[in-house]
Amino acid sequence: MALTGIDIFKLLPKTNCQECGVPTCLAFAMKLAAGQAELSSCPHLSDDAKAALGEASAPPIRLVTMGSGDDAFKAGGELVMFRHDKTFFNPCGYALLIDDTSGASEIDGKLKQVNESHFVRVEQDLKADMVAVKCSSGKPETFVEIIEKVKAATSLPLILMSDNPEVIHAGMAVNGEAPLIYGANKDNYEKMADLAKTHKTALAVISDNGIDGLNDLVPKIEALGVKDLVLDPGYRNPKETLQSLVYMRRGALVKKIKAFGYPTIAFPVEETSDEMMETLLAGLYTCKYGSIIVVGNLKPQYALPLYVLRQNIYTDPQRPMQVKQGIYPIGTPNENSPVLVTTNFSLTYFIVTGEVEGSRVPAWMLIQDVEGLSVMTAWAAGKFVPEKIAPFIKGSGIEEKVKHRKLVIPGYLSQMSGELDDELEGWKVEVGPREAADLPAFLKAWSA
Repeated sequence: MALTGIDIFKLLPKTNCQECGVPTCLAFAMKLAAGQAELSSCPHLSDDAKAALGEASAPPIRLVTMGSGDDAFKAGGELVMFRHDKTFFNPCGYALLIDDTSGASEIDGKLKQVNESHFVRVEQDLKADMVAVKCSSGKPETFVEIIEKVKAATSLPLILMSDNPEVIHAGMAVNGEAPLIYGANKDNYEKMADLAKTHKTALAVISDNGIDGLNDLVPKIEALGVKDLVLDPGYRNPKETLQSLVYMRRGALVKKIKAFGYPTIAFPVEETSDEMMETLLAGLYTCKYGSIIVVGNLKPQYALPLYVLRQNIYTDPQRPMQVKQGIYPIGTPNENSPVLVTTNFSLTYFIVTGEVEGSRVPAWMLIQDVEGLSVMTAWAAGKFVPEKIAPFIKGSGIEEKVKHRKLVIPGYLSQMSGELDDELEGWKVEVGPREAADLPAFLKAWSA
């Protein structure tokens, strides 16, 4: 970014009006410099300041939006090569490819995958983001028919795929939801750019010569007035695709090559016919730097691992993933089932609940909010201690669900069991195992 926080602050109105959602103009300037705020959030910025700050405050990789409303997909807007340097801001999107030459049953099956491969994990919706409709038939009427069918089944943004501007024009006539046009190459880029401008939509740029081809073609399209681009280096083998994605990311962020400062698109679906290998490649491009990843299947057994990988990579490393405080039934617990307590650190939650589920002993899991810290860290920080655990247990509502008054605490906190016994009047504290892997045996013995 060309300007520092202090440089930006000098151009702000300095009213400290807080209308941007930040307490002071200086704090807003620092957030703007760090890419954590948008220039449009300041309602009192002069036109001269907007002109001076607009380019300087933009992220080196342009933020591009496809679709509209709640299902709109945003790609780009990234600032760093590595997650631990700051964080990644906009998770990559998975698009399911539907070919207009496919049979009706195959298309119906894929649309079912889009709608059914939807999961909730750590209170986040994990799902597909786009549907790519490819015109292999060369027939505009067939292309339009499939687009209409897809639109009737899902509200996700579309990628309209054809190198024929007339086919794309026909597809745009029925889509109307700011799709991604795929795409512009060295032969058709002028007509494709005209379509993108007319419909105010994003345009994918396809190279026939890798990153060198993009470096030549992107400036020509920019000169035609199209600013929202998505880049495809054109390779269809993992080695060259990965090399290109990494080089473009580094070129945009480190070498400041403007032509590479856009989101990218990768096609594992066109690099292999094996579903497992396709999923592995999609995971690779999730890690290294695909903004949109087009796959041929989103069956639950393939989709869920990708969604979880993406969720983990795009979680802010400075803000641990957290589970909401409350009572979580594992299995179908009843009034005699064991009651366990732990912290809301998501990794702790998933490890512990996984072992409890594996035991096949129904149980009540009490999750206490400790700001996403692990058990020992929360204990050391004074957030998971008897004087805080006791009020949580009493106020959780668990006493209305069980007849007994036995609470299982993590084995690593055995030293506080006596104090918790005193704090938690009417309850008996039992020390569980130190390792989650030992929970199944412990719970079976508990319920025997």
